[in-house]
Amino acid sequence: MKPFMRNTALAFAVASMALFASGCNQAGKPADGKAADAKPGDKADAKSDVKVLGGMKTEKEQESYLIGMDMGRSLELLKDDLDLAVLQKAMQANMKGDKPLLSDEEARQVRERLQEKVRTKQIEKMVATAKKNQEEGEKFLAANGKKPGVVTTASGLQYQMVTEGKGAKPKSSDTVRVHYKGTMLDGKTFDSSYDRNEPAVFPLGAVVPGWQEGIALMPVGSKFKLWIPSKLGYGEQGTPGGPIGPNATLVFDVELLDIVKPGAQGGPAQGGPESAAMGGTHPQH
Repeated sequence: MKPFMRNTALAFAVASMALFASGCNQAGKPADGKAADAKPGDKADAKSDVKVLGGMKTEKEQESYLIGMDMGRSLELLKDDLDLAVLQKAMQANMKGDKPLLSDEEARQVRERLQEKVRTKQIEKMVATAKKNQEEGEKFLAANGKKPGVVTTASGLQYQMVTEGKGAKPKSSDTVRVHYKGTMLDGKTFDSSYDRNEPAVFPLGAVVPGWQEGIALMPVGSKFKLWIPSKLGYGEQGTPGGPIGPNATLVFDVELLDIVKPGAQGGPAQGGPESAAMGGTHPQH
């Protein structure tokens, strides 16, 4: 859980950083990344060059709306606790350089109270999401396990062989090369080596338990579908700040391409892919 930022201009700061971080090679900047020198009287863009977006005809409208969108998303957790009219009043006063209504000490008191409120809401949201995901996962796996061709192991992992390969099965000490696509139960893709057009190479012992068990069942050349319950994936924490929620059941289409020999070159750097779904240490239970 990320701590709440130090001041109530959180959304504006986040929006500004996102805007400038992602705008390095956008319009108004040369392809080589060097900013052009501004000259007095220069216009940022000719009016005729501005594309109408969302019914908005000017850059000012579009950029203002973008920042408003980011602010709205950032403050969603507090949407029932904010007076938008007062928020707008404070922003306008600050941008005009007016004296704030709160002293530094008063601002500190309000900030601390707000931080605690945000922490409480974050915990409540995480608990509710975890419960919902757990219930949905258990219901899904119970029904899925009854389908033809689906095997449920003693650990709770479910798999289905799509294509059976003729090669060897990897051991936990092996490094493997795989292609995969990971989705949530609703079908939303959160990671895919196919989309990157680059197989993943990683030590089998370095990934989550569901992957370790599932891939060890696959002869090289096989294609399996894996359903990984949360206890064999990322558990109650999920991937904080990432796409996998607490107690989420995960679905993977996996193709075992090869068992990589020690010292062999090719593919991504060994040590596990960068994806949230596979890299790093698995949850402890």
